[in-house]
Amino acid sequence: MTGTAMAAQPVLQVNDLVVHFPATGAARGAVVHALDGVSFTVARGRSFGIVGESGSGKSTAALAVMRLVPATAGAVMLDGEDFLALRGKALRQARRQIQMIFQDPFSALDRRRAGDLIAEPIRLLEGVSRRAAAERIPPLLSVVGLPPDAASLFPHQFSGGQRQRLCIARALSTQPDLIVCDEAVSALDVAIQAQILNLLKRLQAERGLAYIFISHDLGVVQYVCDDVAVMYLGQIVERAPARVFFSRPRHPYSWSLISAAVPAGASRDALRRRHLVRGEPPSPIDLPPGCRFAARCPFAVDRCRREEPALHAVAPGHVAACHRIGEIEPPVFHTAEPVLAQRCEDAG
Repeated sequence: MTGTAMAAQPVLQVNDLVVHFPATGAARGAVVHALDGVSFTVARGRSFGIVGESGSGKSTAALAVMRLVPATAGAVMLDGEDFLALRGKALRQARRQIQMIFQDPFSALDRRRAGDLIAEPIRLLEGVSRRAAAERIPPLLSVVGLPPDAASLFPHQFSGGQRQRLCIARALSTQPDLIVCDEAVSALDVAIQAQILNLLKRLQAERGLAYIFISHDLGVVQYVCDDVAVMYLGQIVERAPARVFFSRPRHPYSWSLISAAVPAGASRDALRRRHLVRGEPPSPIDLPPGCRFAARCPFAVDRCRREEPALHAVAPGHVAACHRIGEIEPPVFHTAEPVLAQRCEDAG
């Protein structure tokens, strides 16, 4: 494959990904619809954000892409190969190209020394000697802002931010093309969040990394991501370039998410009165007919409760799944300069 073709090839392409789990307890015998037909593409060197409430399926999507939960159907194409179909040596080689940073750096690390934790994926996935793996540890510590002697320390000797830097070093150890960040800064205080986000952006610029960024914090997603998908009850209901999404979203659920995140000001109360939804989503075991958001949507009509909307183009590169697009005037959000961006700039 030529360099031009490689540049054009997306690092990840997810097609109609489905994850169903057998229900337990009183619902034994039923099916939990964790993901239903999720599709998206992540381009090289770009960040793809997935947002939504707890239970929307965003973390399940990340775990299924990583093959940490089994997919029921669909395809995950990693560097042009069907990642879900790989086995044995081919799977180990492919895993070098996709790594993950988990939410909680306190539970993501065990009681081994930091150097051993970083060396483990190198040895397992590349089959190199202990000595060869050890030689790669000091540069990895340096690039994430940790001193060389950190390799001999145990995780409990690090602060929360230092532990997450250690997790980032471990994710970088196999020189991946793509890193999945599942709520990677949500367990950190706001000042440390800004430092870690700046580190991730610098590493992306230096190494051409692609990120999938799972987060409930829209300020984080706006600061980091180039493209955004909104998930609701196992489905993507809107997908757009981040700049477009945060200024002119088209799905009522997206309006609610952004209204909840707008900083205090003259427009916030008006936005929340009209667009902030209340109540709980339906059960993923007993899904309603029609649009899954209809029971909570202030703009739903009978058609919404009968017919499930499909994703369709509303602008170049922008798709949404709503029957009433074009009938309801969307709000215009003025969130081009969120508070988080200033906080990250102050953190350097």
